[in-house]
Amino acid sequence: MLIEEQIAYLTKGAVDVVTPEAIKKKLESKKTLKVKVGFDPSAPDIHLGHTVLMRKMKHFQDLGHDVVFLIGDFTGLIGDPTGKSKTRPVLTREEILQNAETYKEQVFKILDPVKTIVDFNSRWLGALGSEGFIRLASRYNVARMLERDDFKKRYGSQQPIAIHEFLYPLAQAYDSVFLEADFELGGTDQLFNLLVGRDIMPKYDLEPQVVLTTPLLEGLDGVDKMSKSLGNYVGVNEPPADMFGKLMSISDELMWKYYELLTDLSLAQIEALKAGGDPMSTKMGLARRIITDFHSKEAADEAQLHFDSVIRNKEAPGEMPEHRAAVPLQLSRLMTDAALAGSRSEARRLIQQGAVSIDGEKVSEDREIAGGPDFVLKVGKRRYARITS
Repeated sequence: MLIEEQIAYLTKGAVDVVTPEAIKKKLESKKTLKVKVGFDPSAPDIHLGHTVLMRKMKHFQDLGHDVVFLIGDFTGLIGDPTGKSKTRPVLTREEILQNAETYKEQVFKILDPVKTIVDFNSRWLGALGSEGFIRLASRYNVARMLERDDFKKRYGSQQPIAIHEFLYPLAQAYDSVFLEADFELGGTDQLFNLLVGRDIMPKYDLEPQVVLTTPLLEGLDGVDKMSKSLGNYVGVNEPPADMFGKLMSISDELMWKYYELLTDLSLAQIEALKAGGDPMSTKMGLARRIITDFHSKEAADEAQLHFDSVIRNKEAPGEMPEHRAAVPLQLSRLMTDAALAGSRSEARRLIQQGAVSIDGEKVSEDREIAGGPDFVLKVGKRRYARITS
């Protein structure tokens, strides 16, 4: 690629690039660049929102650069205060290491494990010692630290800020110093931390790193950030059929953002897709690409067949879980026993919404189910179970 093409590929979907001039200069150097991305292993289950940043790491790998997947086993003991309205509980080292292993298993669905450098920042931060941390702290000031949005809000509302929380951005900055990073990537919520590293590096006689941030991905509702707690997420380890159905539920407008942030297509290729083809087939193409990345092409084929027959044509799937029930039994209890609802209250709400059917006929009330021939219980668009008594 020409330099301009490389810049377009690496900055596709990016929010902040600090600075555009520096990224061009580093790419023109023709050297293999070191790209650092830190992960605080406090929440090891990855959904598509997390993979936006990982895909950007892959783009650097595609151009031959070294990517350091940095597991913050030391900074994880501090706890990243980003976006927190109160001091975050400290994880144990055992929790951190267990989460780190789970992270690695999932990220290598996107990153090339051979080309990825996995490191732990306890290797140098643990060796820094008390004197080293004091020297590190002397290179930044409290006034700048309090410019950080979450610290500013907590300070203004007289919420406590623990001293150790100031150490987090400093420790993250020292990671960049030790690794002599050319780039550091992170979500937009990490911009302050990334800029601290850029500010401190010249004080160690190093060229400041280029900072590049990726957006926080909206969930399936197109409104809130993708989150497991909000239920608007697609997990990378979810069954392919579930992933396909969820992705087909997004709006046409959100589909294009997903194409930009969750695929390797260039902006020109995405514009070509916009110019031709109907939204349904284009959205199916998106779902197939994502499922192929995290499972396989064969899994994507099967997921599409399932969607066509079960969702579009409203046919019951040929294979479905079987549940043996001791009847008579209340329908809401049967739904929870068959793992078709998380609770009795959720089951009753689904019944009231008309989302439950027995052998294709909607059920309007939480009634008692008596014994008799086997039947298919359907909840929503994708959940089925064959009930036997």
